[in-house]
Amino acid sequence: MDGMLTVGDLEQLRKDFSASPVYRLAQNAVTRVTIDDVTIDREIVSSIDHSMSTTLDDWKVTNQERSGRCWLFAGLNLMRVGVMRKCGLKEFEFSQNYTMFWDKLERANYFLEAIIETAGRDLDDRTVAFLLESAADDGGQWNMFAALVAKHGLVPKGYMPETQSSSDTGRMNANLRYQLRQGARAVRSAAAGGLEAARAAKADVMQVIYRILCIHLGTPPERIDWQWTDKDKNFHRDGVLSPQEFAAKYVELPVSEFVCLVNDPRPSSPIGRTFTVQYLGNVVGGPPVVYLNVDTQVIKDLAAATIQGGEPVWFGCDVGKMMSSDYGFWDAGLYDLPSVYDAAFDLDKAARLAYHESAMTHAMLFTGVDVLDGATRRWRVENSWGSDQGKDGFYTMDDSWFSQYVFEIAARKSALPADLQSALDTEPIVLPAWDPMGALAR
Repeated sequence: MDGMLTVGDLEQLRKDFSASPVYRLAQNAVTRVTIDDVTIDREIVSSIDHSMSTTLDDWKVTNQERSGRCWLFAGLNLMRVGVMRKCGLKEFEFSQNYTMFWDKLERANYFLEAIIETAGRDLDDRTVAFLLESAADDGGQWNMFAALVAKHGLVPKGYMPETQSSSDTGRMNANLRYQLRQGARAVRSAAAGGLEAARAAKADVMQVIYRILCIHLGTPPERIDWQWTDKDKNFHRDGVLSPQEFAAKYVELPVSEFVCLVNDPRPSSPIGRTFTVQYLGNVVGGPPVVYLNVDTQVIKDLAAATIQGGEPVWFGCDVGKMMSSDYGFWDAGLYDLPSVYDAAFDLDKAARLAYHESAMTHAMLFTGVDVLDGATRRWRVENSWGSDQGKDGFYTMDDSWFSQYVFEIAARKSALPADLQSALDTEPIVLPAWDPMGALAR
């Protein structure tokens, strides 16, 4: 059969490998220790410097545990800085569980509305299949975070603390996914009787989803009695507030004014244009997820200026590439894989996106930057993997890594130059639901 690996082919592969002492040496090493231990570039490791010309953080990191809530943690960590300053607190966390509860509920409604909208398509339609595959995911985007804050507000962590399921979402998500897929069948069937019948079927599903979330995560508080003791031991009481009132009073950043800048270098993605991804969202009726595509240097300049102005920066990246948790460091050339494998690793950023080798997989905060003679050299990152990872939970990112693996930041619209502010008003190009620019939400 044409294309089949023959006995001769296999024998030649064996001979070619065995004939090279370099390959055999690599085999001896990699069969005993990790490939990262063998390939890490000692010269880069020896030059690691975690110091920064500007550092904002003097607080401890948070921990998302076994969940995909990085985007929520990064957003809440950005918001908590203002609360600590306003209330004179050394440490503070919003309830990540509270925000996730509403995201899960809103996202279930968003999913079922998409199912209603696509009810006339076959189940093997690629968009319908994608919707069913991605039901009950943990991930999300900045605009989705902003939509939750605007609608549901925020509460301090103590008023809706973590639960087993908020810290380890796998089992809960599996049951939510089952109910949503079962609900999709009911909604699609009911849609034959019209929109009203489909929405009635959806309401039954939403009742079950709410019940499951309350069982796993607890019931969200409608009001909180907010009082605290500041770092100077002074007691304060603000009385009873709704989550929306608490957010309005204690969140200093204008969340709704932030926009998403991305660097998507694929030839199909014009610089200076806005994009959206079909069915990427969580709150029906909320603002859409819109990106403005810009050069990486624009993102770097805005991020550095924001940090130097005293404000951390929310960003999305492909976290696992060229990363060392032991050293708390990212560098684009950290691992010399070509030398060990005798193979090229030469996909550029655009090709990695196009060929599914790279995507946004994690959101974090920039809390520092090192600038020399106007050029950024490295970045300080607050992660949400707990203090056991990196350097007490913080990482250092070489500027080379930023160029290759950082895809997005959230920035104030007012910080953008006039031409980019105008570009935000253009009609966004709609990317398909499965485009890698939506990967952070998965």
